[in-house]
Amino acid sequence: MTNEMRGVAAIVAACTIWGLSGLYFDGISHVGPLEVLSHRVIWSLAFFILLFTLQKRLPEFRAAFSQPRRLGRIGLAAIAVSANWFGYIWAIQNGHATEASMGYYIFPLVAVAMGYFAFGERFSPLQRTAIALALGAVLVLTLQLGTPPWIALILAASFGTYGLIKKALPLGPVLSVGVETALLLPLALGFLIWQGTAGRLVAVTPGDVAYLMLSAGFTGVPLVLFSYASRRLAYATLGLVQYMNPTLQFVIAMIYFGEPFGPAQALAFPLIWAGVALYCVDLWRRDRAARRLPPAQL
Repeated sequence: MTNEMRGVAAIVAACTIWGLSGLYFDGISHVGPLEVLSHRVIWSLAFFILLFTLQKRLPEFRAAFSQPRRLGRIGLAAIAVSANWFGYIWAIQNGHATEASMGYYIFPLVAVAMGYFAFGERFSPLQRTAIALALGAVLVLTLQLGTPPWIALILAASFGTYGLIKKALPLGPVLSVGVETALLLPLALGFLIWQGTAGRLVAVTPGDVAYLMLSAGFTGVPLVLFSYASRRLAYATLGLVQYMNPTLQFVIAMIYFGEPFGPAQALAFPLIWAGVALYCVDLWRRDRAARRLPPAQL
């Protein structure tokens, strides 16, 4: 198997795990989202510490805490990603898996818009059209349902903000998330202790705790696979394959959860898919143009 094929296998596996995560969180729906999130933080940190120990990267992990300014940025990233994790868990547990998938469909378009406002990055004509289609979908849902698709917007905005912060961090994705979970650990432990002393903890059986320990796998494993793939694949390939994640979420919402798909969604989702298609075409064109440039111009 070539390096490229290994990369494809890794990114497909990562997106499959992310896409199926809704089934996992639905399986623990009797436990509140904040309690689930707290466990996810704790067990993910345990996973990363074990991983860094095996990779002999613990000194690198500890060194990340020695620069206050950088640590402040990582703290902001931790807040953004925890908001995203909480929003997704809440959406799954409250019958909004379809809207959650919409959030991850439009996230790249939101990221492009954020790049424009934060870094002055220019829109290509295709990107402009794609963003307009996504805005059209949001407008359709708002007019048809009487309220904006807040869950989708929160998920897209929180993950877009997370990506924006990470763009300025000189840390790899796996190491960065390890530090982020470490910064979130006091909050996670504090919440569980507070709930425990008040007698409000739900996940107290060995079965529930063991199940929640598996949440580390939905955080750490796909991230390691994604990091592996990113070193072997073109950016365009990564961008295209990542749409497996919201597509699997959407299919599961329709088939497994049986969520309603009314006229509003029937109008909005084709607009989103059209926008995604244009974004992917633009991504592919940019990647092809970059490959044609001489090394000195890259």
